[in-house]
Amino acid sequence: MRSLSLLCDAAHPLNILCLGAHSDDIEIGCGGTILRLATQYPDCVFHWIVFSALGVRAAEAQRSAALFAAGTNAIRGPQMKNFQDGFMPFAGGEVKAVFEELKAISPDLIFTHNRKDAHQDHRMVAELTWNTFRDHLILEYEIPKYDGDLGQPGLFVPLTSDVCDKKVHHLMDAFQSQQSKPWFRPDTFFSLMRLRGMECNAPSGYAEAFYCRKLML
Repeated sequence: MRSLSLLCDAAHPLNILCLGAHSDDIEIGCGGTILRLATQYPDCVFHWIVFSALGVRAAEAQRSAALFAAGTNAIRGPQMKNFQDGFMPFAGGEVKAVFEELKAISPDLIFTHNRKDAHQDHRMVAELTWNTFRDHLILEYEIPKYDGDLGQPGLFVPLTSDVCDKKVHHLMDAFQSQQSKPWFRPDTFFSLMRLRGMECNAPSGYAEAFYCRKLML
């Protein structure tokens, strides 16, 4: 497939907003792309927001953000909120207030959840992303899960094998509390990247995929 690139310069580094309902969502959904952007655009600034990071999950999110954004000019956060996992739609006003505060960031690129994700927290974060940032480039990432809600994303970011290895290594290193879950395994993450790599004919055979619902060339 033919590819397009982001344009930026030292005077106007990329301002990237990463949104995750839970402490491992950003890394699972777009960790490889973040690693690639951090290498391609070392002057970029990451704003890292996690809406549910309680107890040990907060420490894991802190460590993971440092691993994935290492080598970049700056990382703002991670900002960690204490909304209860699975209950965000019932705390809508408070979640909306967080998004209102994020308007000041004015990002060039936003990573968020897919609006058709089966998890209620994921859907809410996605919906409020679009409600808050109406004139921005938004890429919706995907999270594999029991619900079987993977779809047909249309935007692909090819990844080298080294980047894929680093993504999975960081996931397993940072989120040790999740390793009791049978799906939280290296082969789960490699398999999805391999499938998306095949779909876009990535040179390495690996890629991450996103839903891009609105784009101006």
